[in-house]
Amino acid sequence: MRNVPSALQAKLDSGATTLARCWIVTRRDGAVLGFTDHDNDLDIGGAVCRAGTGFTASEATSRFDLSVDGAEISGAFSDETLTEADLAAGRYDAAEVATWLVDWSDVSLRILTARGTLGEVRREGQAFTAELRGLADALAQDSGRLYTARCSADLGDSRCRIDLSGPVYRGSGAVVTIDGTSITGVSGLDGFADGWFTGGRLGWTDGSNNGLAIEVKDHRVSSGEVRISLWQAMPEPIAVGDVFTVTAGCDKGFATCRDRFANSDNFRGFPQIPGNDFVISYPLPGGGG
Repeated sequence: MRNVPSALQAKLDSGATTLARCWIVTRRDGAVLGFTDHDNDLDIGGAVCRAGTGFTASEATSRFDLSVDGAEISGAFSDETLTEADLAAGRYDAAEVATWLVDWSDVSLRILTARGTLGEVRREGQAFTAELRGLADALAQDSGRLYTARCSADLGDSRCRIDLSGPVYRGSGAVVTIDGTSITGVSGLDGFADGWFTGGRLGWTDGSNNGLAIEVKDHRVSSGEVRISLWQAMPEPIAVGDVFTVTAGCDKGFATCRDRFANSDNFRGFPQIPGNDFVISYPLPGGGG
């Protein structure tokens, strides 16, 4: 049960109109941003909620299964702290959002009405709409181990145990040619075999995308030229000379784990598990078993 301050409850009962909503967003990198639908900035516990950002929110309705239906916040990129580049770069993905109902004439009179995380974000020009997922959303997520033929670990994590910081699994390079929005020719990776970084992770260390990372779609070496394709275009244009680091990739197959990384003891899949072909098969005359 929410503890509503008596002074705030009295204003609610009287139908007072000195109320505003505030949203405090905490990103995964620790950055804290505040927004409000009031026409002046409001200080909520040390977090300044900026006005004039165009922030609005829809009402949320709870279902019997504890999921939240129709909760959204929307706004425009009219504040310097909220940029389209940050949104496109994923810096707001899974950010925590606290929603407050505040008496703007006395901000000490406030109540936390909702807490959740940002989900799907849709952009249209200079405007955006973000899905707000409640805490009960975690109950709808799959958990536990899945029994699959391929490995369930990620290359380099605590279950895989491969050390990606070594020079065998890690390289540095720079962009030398731009063949498309997500295809580049690079230097610095001449010592690595074709496909070594396919499925790996590329992180930019300078340029307009500095600090961002993305999965490598394809790594090819042909006629002495090294080309890297990314799964999607970066938020900012890639420029010749941009520097990056990249780590080896893994297709999570047992043969790759055994032959490429000599790490079969830590393979977290079940390569002998029957697949769909076995499930739908049927006995044939003269067949064994």
